[in-house]
Amino acid sequence: MIKAENLIKKFGTSTAVNNISFEVKEGENLILLGTSGCGKTTTLRMINRLIEPDSGTVYINGIAVNKQQPEMLRRGIGYVLQNHGLFPHYTVAENIAIVPRLLKWKSADITKRADELFEKLNLNPALKNQYPADLSGGQQQRVGLARSLMVNPPVLLMDEPFGALDNLTRISIRKEFRRLDELVKKTIIMVTHDVQEAFEMGDRICLMDKGEIQQIGTPEELLFQPANNFVAGFLNDQRMLLELKSVFLIDVLPGYSGESSLTVWDRMDNLLHPGNNTPAADQLTIDQLMSAFAAYKKR
Repeated sequence: MIKAENLIKKFGTSTAVNNISFEVKEGENLILLGTSGCGKTTTLRMINRLIEPDSGTVYINGIAVNKQQPEMLRRGIGYVLQNHGLFPHYTVAENIAIVPRLLKWKSADITKRADELFEKLNLNPALKNQYPADLSGGQQQRVGLARSLMVNPPVLLMDEPFGALDNLTRISIRKEFRRLDELVKKTIIMVTHDVQEAFEMGDRICLMDKGEIQQIGTPEELLFQPANNFVAGFLNDQRMLLELKSVFLIDVLPGYSGESSLTVWDRMDNLLHPGNNTPAADQLTIDQLMSAFAAYKKR
């Protein structure tokens, strides 16, 4: 679906991105993870030609993006910014209608699609006539996502989409996004410097440092099969929590036949807070669960 081939980008004498290549499959969520200045945002912006590479090529569905007009290319790519990117002098309704109007959608179709997304994103329809400054940070971010999804683009680029939110709001919205059916079949590349966020939301993670890719793999591969000392060290401070959130119950518990997407952390949360919505798989205690997890790690 998306292929980056030998991308290089310099700003003056500084090399922001140094000859990187990667592929993202259709329907996959790839996270670009790393500290500030490692080249992840520059990489993201080269995909939709907000920044042109000095050399190398990006392909979407086998077509080089530099062979397409930038405006036409971006109409097929949703783009979500850290600060939501809403136009302050436009109402919410006017903001989310920008691309559909460029594509000459009928007003009735715009309204229908907006109503659909507002319901899915838990937004009150009364907000449509308000301005971005009147909304909370969480509401602004949801509206920004709604705008990027209005024309149902197959590709979604997200640049620190939750970075401007407080921690509690970030956690809440991340959970909502993971359950959102609108995102299930989209090809997503998301930038973050938040390790927990990357491990919660990514099918695979591309860990970068100083403009270069250190490792691309699933969360479990980065944790248990680090490519080098940088990868291992980058994750060390949060390793135990990341392991609990990355390992699935189905891999840890012999004979487990419950929901395949539940992690060890989900099961622990259920044991500690029985009233939540995570279904109990069995009558395991936390000690028994941790023993099974420890045995899994020794395999």
